[in-house]
Amino acid sequence: MKVTINGITTEYAEGVTFEEAASKFQEEYKNQIALVVVNGKMQELHKVIEEDCEVSFLTLRDATGYRAYIRTAKIMFLKAITDIVGRDNLEKLKMEFTVGNGYYCTVKGNLEITEKLAGEIRSRMQEMAAAKLPITKKYYPMVQGMKLIRKYGLKAKEKLFRYRRSSGVNLYCLDGYYDYYYGYMLPDTSYVKEFQVLPYEEGFMLVLPDRKDPLALKPFKPQEKLFRTLKESTDWGARVGIENVGELNDVICSNRMQEMILLQEAEQERRIGEIAKEVVSHSHVKFVMIAGPSSSGKTSFANRISIQLRALGKVPHLISLDDYFVNREDTPRDEKGDYNFECLGAIDVELFNQNMLRLLGGEEVELPYFNFKTGHREYNGHMMKLEEEDILVIEGIHGLNPKMSYSLPEDSKFKIYISALTSLNIDDHNRIPTTDARLLRRIVRDARTRNASAKRTIQMWPSVRRGEEENIFPFQEEADMMFNSALVYELAVLKQYAEPLLFSIREGEPEFFEAKRLLRFLNYFLGVDSASIPNNSICREFVGGSCFKV
Repeated sequence: MKVTINGITTEYAEGVTFEEAASKFQEEYKNQIALVVVNGKMQELHKVIEEDCEVSFLTLRDATGYRAYIRTAKIMFLKAITDIVGRDNLEKLKMEFTVGNGYYCTVKGNLEITEKLAGEIRSRMQEMAAAKLPITKKYYPMVQGMKLIRKYGLKAKEKLFRYRRSSGVNLYCLDGYYDYYYGYMLPDTSYVKEFQVLPYEEGFMLVLPDRKDPLALKPFKPQEKLFRTLKESTDWGARVGIENVGELNDVICSNRMQEMILLQEAEQERRIGEIAKEVVSHSHVKFVMIAGPSSSGKTSFANRISIQLRALGKVPHLISLDDYFVNREDTPRDEKGDYNFECLGAIDVELFNQNMLRLLGGEEVELPYFNFKTGHREYNGHMMKLEEEDILVIEGIHGLNPKMSYSLPEDSKFKIYISALTSLNIDDHNRIPTTDARLLRRIVRDARTRNASAKRTIQMWPSVRRGEEENIFPFQEEADMMFNSALVYELAVLKQYAEPLLFSIREGEPEFFEAKRLLRFLNYFLGVDSASIPNNSICREFVGGSCFKV
C-alpha cells in the first residue's frame, strides 16, 4: 500500500500498522504522535494500513491527542487499583472531577486510603508502562457487550447503554481489564510516562501533565475552594439520584423532568441567597466583583444576586466591565495580530479605578457605555452616586484580578467566582468535561444572539480558552465565594439546539472532528423541551426567553 505522509509517499507491506509508520516520522515532531488522520478520518495508531491513503498525525499537544493520553492514563489507573485491592474488595470506583492537573477518583470498598496504597498504585502503573501492554479495542454485539459490562460491575454503563441506539459496542481491554471510553486510546501503556498518585479525601488524585507540556509533570496544587464547590454539586446530584447520564435519562423517561428542573432551580436560588446574605454581612462592601470564564452565566447570575440583595435591603446597580473596553484601535493584539479582547490591557483599568474611587468618596460620576458596533466608548448621561445602601454588582472576566481594582480598599470588595462546573458523569469512569458544557452553551448562544455559526465558535474556542487560562483561572481561589452555574438537566435541553448547528459543519473542514465528537457525546442524552424552564434560569441566557437583558 502507498501511504503519503508529509508529502512523502512510501510503500508499506500488508499488515503494517499506522504506529509503525508513525515511528519513522516521530523525529520530525516535537511531541509524541498519538493519533492518525487517514484520508480525512481520525483513527487510532493500532489500526492496520489497508489501502492507499494520505496520512497526517496528531500529537499529545493536539486537543484530541491529549484526550487520548488522559483516557489511557485513566484505564491504567483503574486497572492498577483493581489489581492491588482486588475486584471483590471494590464496591465502587468513580472518576470524579478535575482540579488543576489532578483527576479526583473516589473509592468505596474494603480498603483504607493511605499513602502506602497510593504508592502501590503508582508502582503498578509504572510496571504497566514499562511492560508496554497493548490496549486493544473490540466490537461486540450489544447483548455480548452487556454481558461483559455486567460481569465487571459497570452498572452506570449498563444503565446508559439501555438508551444507546447502536446494535453493538466497542470495548477496550488492558491485560484482561475491560472498560468503555468515549473517545480514542493510545496503542499501549508505554505512551503514559509521567504521573503521580496521591491520597485525597475519599479516594485518590491522579496527577497528569498538562497539554502545554505533556511529558513534564508539575506538582499538584490543591485548590480547596474549587474542590469544595465541585464536591458540593456532586454530592447534591447523588442526593437527588442523578449522578450520570443514564440516571438523567431515567428521570426523563419517567416523566419527572419538570420536578427535577424546579428542584435544580430551587437549589441554585438557595445558593444565590446564601451568597447574598454573606455579602450583606460585610458592612463595608460596596463592590461585588463577579468573574468567570466564557458562558458561565455571569450576566444572569449578576441579575439574580441583585434581586437577592434588594430583598435584603440593599440597592444594587449592575455594571459590566465590558463598558470599560478601550477603543478598538487601542486594543492590544495577540501573536497572530488579532485583537486580544481577553487580556487586561483591553480594559481601561485606570478609568475604572478613578470612577470607583470617586463613587466610594461620595461623588457623582458619569459612567461610560461601550458601543460594540462602532468599537468606541460613549457617554449617554448615565450618572451615578452611591448612597448608604447602594452596592455595585460588577461582572467581567477580570473581576478577580487584583490589578483590575488595585486602588479599592480590600474590605470594600466581595469577590465571587462563577463557572459551569458540571456535576454530571457520563458513567462512573467518564466525567463530562466542564469545558464541553460551556462550549455547547456558547455554540447555542452565539447562533441565537450573534448570528455566528458553530464552525466559527469552535474556531474561536482555543483562543477563548487561552484567555481564560491566562486571565481567569489563576485568580479563582482569590474568590470569597464560588457559585456553580451548571444545571443537571441543561445538556438534555441544549441537545435540541446544538445538534443542527453541529451537523452544519462538513467533513473536511478543520472543525469537523470537534463537531463529530460533540455530536457523539450528545447522542447519549435524551432530549428535553425548554418550555418548563423558568424565565430567570441561567439556562435561558443561552437558549433564549430570559426575563433579564442577556
